[in-house]
Amino acid sequence: MFKRVSVIVILVVSVFASCEDKKTSGDNNSENTSAAVKNSIKSEDSVKNKVDFSEIENKQEKNKTEKDTAFPIPQEKLIPFLTEYGKKNPENKVLITTSFGAFEVTLYRDTPLHRANFIMLVKNNYFNNTYFHRVAPNFVIQGGNSDNASTNKKRYAIGDYLIPNELNAGHTHNRRAFSAAKYAEQNTSKASSPFEFFVVLNPNGAHHLDDEHTVFGYVSKGMDVVDKISKVETGQSEWPIDNIEMKVEIIE
Repeated sequence: MFKRVSVIVILVVSVFASCEDKKTSGDNNSENTSAAVKNSIKSEDSVKNKVDFSEIENKQEKNKTEKDTAFPIPQEKLIPFLTEYGKKNPENKVLITTSFGAFEVTLYRDTPLHRANFIMLVKNNYFNNTYFHRVAPNFVIQGGNSDNASTNKKRYAIGDYLIPNELNAGHTHNRRAFSAAKYAEQNTSKASSPFEFFVVLNPNGAHHLDDEHTVFGYVSKGMDVVDKISKVETGQSEWPIDNIEMKVEIIE
């Protein structure tokens, strides 16, 4: 865990994508948890207590192949690229490991562009050494960015693109929802950032985001770890005082 560097460096290195946090009173009463989430949630316990980052990195290097490094990806070729990538890479479960423990995320197959993009980034080690850079108690924790120059370089190498929204899948922002952040300015199409995601904390969900952000998975195990992360001390921009680094690996 590393001490946070200055706000000036943060602003120079990257521009954040973020979920919107304007809340509406009527949404807090929603209890429409999807059947898929209900059937898949087995435990609130951590799925892993010991953090072994070197083991994760070794596994990811073995999974990395030439077809995973066709970067940068231009926007006009994104949909056919991710569609083909998704066919060749059908995995939909990942493990996100932090110093607080690890939690498992199951990605929905009916949001194929978001699933394929996330799996591609994991296989190419994008998320390693990025942080949970935003913690909003009882709302969300957000990850996929950092104040390291290496993260900005990775983004530049992968490509400057946005993922078309997949709101038609109909997944909502219940507690445990794993959703895509987006750039708010001039984004009338509600397209997603390819690099940042957030997890919903509130027991009543965050349903004012349902028609704004694409939910493309859910925390299937280890929600207690997410709750631990949500309690850390934060500074400006809801950035944790002590950086919360992550490693992400594919389970299946």
